[in-house]
Amino acid sequence: MPCTTLLAGRNATNDGSTIVARNEDCGNGSFNAKSMKVVAPDDQPRTYTGVNSHLTIQLPDDPIRYTCTPNSDPADGVWGEAGINAANVSMSATETISTNARVLGADPLVAYQPAKGKPGEAGHVPERPGGIGEEDMVTIILPYIRSAREGVLRMGKLLEEHGTYETNGVAFGDEHDVWYIETVGGHHWIARRVPDDCFVAQPNRLGIDRLDLRDALGEGRDNLCSADLAEWMAANHLDVTPTAADDGDTVNGIPAVFNPREAFGSYTWLDIVYNNPRAWYMCSVLAENGGDFAGPDPKYGPESMDIPWCLKPKVKISAMDVKNILSSTYDGTIYDPYGLQGTEESRHRFRDIGINRTCECSVLQVRPNAPAAARGVQWVSFGSGPFNTSIAMFANVKKVPGYLDTDADDVTTDSFYWTNRLIAALADPEYFDNMEAISAYQQQAIASGYQNLAKIDALLAGSGYDADDMDDARSIEAMEKANAELVAQVQAANSKLLGSVLFVRSLNMKNAFGASDH
Repeated sequence: MPCTTLLAGRNATNDGSTIVARNEDCGNGSFNAKSMKVVAPDDQPRTYTGVNSHLTIQLPDDPIRYTCTPNSDPADGVWGEAGINAANVSMSATETISTNARVLGADPLVAYQPAKGKPGEAGHVPERPGGIGEEDMVTIILPYIRSAREGVLRMGKLLEEHGTYETNGVAFGDEHDVWYIETVGGHHWIARRVPDDCFVAQPNRLGIDRLDLRDALGEGRDNLCSADLAEWMAANHLDVTPTAADDGDTVNGIPAVFNPREAFGSYTWLDIVYNNPRAWYMCSVLAENGGDFAGPDPKYGPESMDIPWCLKPKVKISAMDVKNILSSTYDGTIYDPYGLQGTEESRHRFRDIGINRTCECSVLQVRPNAPAAARGVQWVSFGSGPFNTSIAMFANVKKVPGYLDTDADDVTTDSFYWTNRLIAALADPEYFDNMEAISAYQQQAIASGYQNLAKIDALLAGSGYDADDMDDARSIEAMEKANAELVAQVQAANSKLLGSVLFVRSLNMKNAFGASDH
């Protein structure tokens, strides 16, 4: 299973922004080339058909402009993955999660079923489209929402109407809120607003560990869910709460406040080696009570099943912090595959966060203190996290530099994606010989990104710009120019770094031999 998500509420970040971030990882044994695109309203389809599901959906006729990071090869679908729209709403889709057989028995996934036989002949069964999935999510949701909460409600409606063929978590952010929604079976769903002063570390496992049904089925201030969730749970005996809620309050016999992870989630060996360690490490670095995750007798270890879904950070979190932790390989622990601690076995015991098959990472910031036109920033990375960097791209633009547009079949240094893939593959065998140069490259690119943000914020606050208008031509032109200048800097630095790691790798080839070797 792929992907790792990290979310942060506005009071948990250093600049008051909301952060929605995720590594998009390929399935084992595969690498998907990625691009960054801007989709204009005229280019948005009005009738959408999923490649994997064969499901056709009629889309509204009022889309707004948005960014995304689709597959460069569209043969398997769009896979838009992450972006920010012209209403300054961010979306990351999806975090593949796991559920249990009780849930799937009560509400099966809606899988595509091909036709059997020939039309008009006995025994013919027409094809049955599947539900919606990761391939579709950004395309059919992000252009039509104007708040994070609206994103949850639109996705929930689509799930109830069409179902889904896989189990996923999706995050939305705006200048005020971050919401996270998880699918439960084929048609049901739950969602929670991330507390403003908290972060969420989410691996490939159903994560939400507390849902208030009274709020979810009522005002929906911090919780949302399928309208029939309580009845469905009761009818299928899905509640596993050992005792009634403290106040004895129930909804259709289900405790008004219950633990969805216990009711709907998985508790398997795969969670122990693949999922829980990532949540443990992220929390050990970020959490206010770091002692709960470290020391001689910590409350939570890398195999713990009950790591809280949301926690307060010990210090406020920045976009830089999020990029770094999503690139980590259990740095400084016995589980780091590049480290010197522990044993060969411990260094390969758990699935890394910054894994080799990450194809892109987007850290999506909505900055309430910036001019409205420049509020959305997509820090975009391609390739394996320990070896790449992030480019801070203003999202409210109509075009992005060609360096971020990847040809899936042309391995070239004119591409941000391919250059990063080459650097990672060459640098990996001599990790310590290359990391000084790589670290300097990473730091400079991110520092230049912050400089760019400050420069444009100041520029748009001046006369001649209507920075409260998302369509102000001068503002968009200024942001497109700033994006292009930053990308040009990173491209030059990327080329220089490739030369450096190529030199180190060449020195250590197996056929190396010098006259002084005898």
